[in-house]
Amino acid sequence: MAEEKRMLFGPEGYPIPGMVISGKYPGKTLLVTAQIHSGEYPGTAALIRLGRQLDPMVMHGTVILLPCVNMSGFVQETDAYIPEDHGNLNRDYPGEGNGTTAAIARYFIEELFPKADFVLDLHSGGIPEALTPCMFVPYRMEEELMHILEVVDIPYAVRSYNEHGEAGYAANILGIPSLLLERGYGGLCEQDWINAYMQDVLAVMGALGIVDAPVRDVCTTAYFTKAWYPESEEEGLWYPCIRENTCVRKGDILGHTEDMEGNILHTYTAECDGIVLYYRTFLHVSKGTPLAAYACTS
Repeated sequence: MAEEKRMLFGPEGYPIPGMVISGKYPGKTLLVTAQIHSGEYPGTAALIRLGRQLDPMVMHGTVILLPCVNMSGFVQETDAYIPEDHGNLNRDYPGEGNGTTAAIARYFIEELFPKADFVLDLHSGGIPEALTPCMFVPYRMEEELMHILEVVDIPYAVRSYNEHGEAGYAANILGIPSLLLERGYGGLCEQDWINAYMQDVLAVMGALGIVDAPVRDVCTTAYFTKAWYPESEEEGLWYPCIRENTCVRKGDILGHTEDMEGNILHTYTAECDGIVLYYRTFLHVSKGTPLAAYACTS
């Protein structure tokens, strides 16, 4: 039966607004999420707008849209984490313990993943980051996902070994084809990013046979087998020497940290030739703060 239902998802005490659009014809079920990290907004706006445009009368299958999983972080205007327990839904699966983050992860595992034939998770660079569009491909699902990479308009794809995030757990542990997309950055919600995400989701729906997606020109995607994520070794001031979507060579300086008196604490260099995916733009860093990400083939 073709229908649209707006409803609340999530574990008890943590309502997550969403929408289920069931097509007139049988087909696959696509679960699409955004803002599991608060402060990453373009995916949220894209899913809200897309939900108003989809016509169940011409759809094959079902689409479940969750535009804002981290509702408490969104309302409290935090950067990434679940504020109740400072949990990270891209690191804390399968949801052990009694905290809010664990409860959300268990809800996905028990209630949503069993319904899904494909999981698409929309991210952005965080508020203190600049990012070029990229996507992360769970390593156990590479063959199943290659035809999907060809329809989204994102220039870089990186093999992901993450087994503790939403897409990574669904794919690498449960065997559900899943993909994590990154577009936008800096706490911004630009119209171009929203439109591009809407087109990407429609393209994935087309590849799954849920809708007849229009043919569009997309960029060629470069595939990388490894990524490096240098972290700050101390608290200090961070001065990057890189920009997103630029090349680095092994040994190139990525940036350095200083103390409050201007003394250099540590200089960070590239471990291999690669492409800068994103880097931290905020001046202050704590020990363990991610400074950048760059992808390479070896």
